Amino acid sequence: MLADALRAPSAGNTQSREFVILEGPAETAQYWQATTDEAWRSTSRRIEGLSRAPVVVLPFADPEAYLSRYREPDKARSDGVEVEWVVPFWFVDAAYAVMTLLLRATDEGIGAAFLGNFRGEPALRAALGVPDRYRWLGAVLLGEAAQPDPPSSSLSRRSRPIDDVVHRGHW
Repeated sequence: MLADALRAPSAGNTQSREFVILEGPAETAQYWQATTDEAWRSTSRRIEGLSRAPVVVLPFADPEAYLSRYREPDKARSDGVEVEWVVPFWFVDAAYAVMTLLLRATDEGIGAAFLGNFRGEPALRAALGVPDRYRWLGAVLLGEAAQPDPPSSSLSRRSRPIDDVVHRGHW
């Protein structure tokens, strides 16, 4: 599944998405310890199921690799001005890889969830020995979905109709 995830598009073919794979309770506990606290764990409706995931995949991106790649002759601006990263493609590329991984997990019948990077990045990088230049995107939990899986509170939001979000020819 990770081999497929690494086939996802990469700006300038930079390919600077890297993954730390945590397997089993001893390793996955490092993730939960670094990114949550007792207050959150004691109030989360989903922690019991989420924390049972036997595999946690942690995607990281290296912004410096993209900055360096876009200084190379085939990508550098002709006026010599440094590329302005209005959209940080290191996160976009990591997200493409994560989406590919999530889709493959679904195809394989594996429960999968993505949890964003909300807290604990420095502690997580330190616990896992990740170099400081790498930025953490979030976590992909892989395993068997909890039964019943408590629905996310976000599901109460209705989906926007296609006519509200697709603009043809103009806004």
